[in-house]
Amino acid sequence: MSAHDANRMLAALRRISALIRKESWQLLRDPSSIAIGIVMPIALLVLFGYGINLDVKNVPVAIVMEDNSAEARGVASVFELSDYFSAMPVKTMAEAREMLMSSRANAIVRIPADFARTLKLGNAEVQVIVNGADSNTARISLGYAQGAVAVWAAKEAARTGNPGGLINIESRLWFNEANDSTYFLVPGLIVLVMTLIGAMLTALVMAREWERGTFEALFVTPVNSFEILLGKTVPYFLLGLAGLALCVAGSTLLFGVPLRGSLVILTVVSMLYLLVALGLGLVISSATKNQFIASQVTMFVTFLPAMMLSGFMFDPRSMPVAVQMITYIFPARYFVTLLQTLFLAGNIWNVILPNAAVLAGMATALLALSVKLTRKRIA
Repeated sequence: MSAHDANRMLAALRRISALIRKESWQLLRDPSSIAIGIVMPIALLVLFGYGINLDVKNVPVAIVMEDNSAEARGVASVFELSDYFSAMPVKTMAEAREMLMSSRANAIVRIPADFARTLKLGNAEVQVIVNGADSNTARISLGYAQGAVAVWAAKEAARTGNPGGLINIESRLWFNEANDSTYFLVPGLIVLVMTLIGAMLTALVMAREWERGTFEALFVTPVNSFEILLGKTVPYFLLGLAGLALCVAGSTLLFGVPLRGSLVILTVVSMLYLLVALGLGLVISSATKNQFIASQVTMFVTFLPAMMLSGFMFDPRSMPVAVQMITYIFPARYFVTLLQTLFLAGNIWNVILPNAAVLAGMATALLALSVKLTRKRIA
């Protein structure tokens, strides 16, 4: 390398360093940026960890006991002692139906009058009626009720030594033994934090710079478009890493979510997604140059897909085929797959490598496009 090239590189590094220092001080003086980068991750962590839970518990269920035998009382006790049900004994089906129609009960468990007799014959039945207005809650409640009856039947068969046609169901859940929705909600929260800091915050701040004419002032200096974007995005990149650290620490320490994969790999793939989010924010702000428009476009392009179409809360496989194809456009889907794999399953390379490669390709394309758009504005 010649002395001239070395001087040019040193000058570029000095300019970038000055821009980073300037942007860092501006970031620290901006309460809204600090709120989004530091306070928002903590608030979202508490909200999703404690306030949002897809598990169904304390389902009000009316127990109709037409048989007063010990066997019938044993079935009823399963629901009375379960954390998933709030059992309310009633005398007649008419009373139970009225409770179901008035929403005082979400389910009815009817133990028929001949339950004890048919149990000995091996063809006993327990009727379960579930309010299907909320299909998700109904499906989960029905599964819990069936499971509760099956558990009692297995215990009864073991106690009497006579299976009597009863079935012992043995089940196990992989990767989420506790069957706790927090295990996949909390890791997915990192997607929202990275999206907020990388895309939303960057788009708003950069659009504000365009509105105030700050960019035009920088254009008359010796810095080029790449140096401008690098100097302005590095502080937000570091802020995103701080949000990542808060989320990982909170998910493992507060909620006991296991991190079975490598922390180093988790950090690397999170950095890739953060670069994608930064690239999206830069492209949107350069294309719109208006804070209001930039916020609306960013919400539509990044935040809503990260919430609804990424697999963070809803499984894309349950969506129509056309919508499933659309989900592959959004980088959040690949990041959610990586997070859930690393947290709950471990270092599964045939999942990590292809999804990380897609994020790396998206980051490269978006950052190159943002530099090109900024260069056009300079011209």
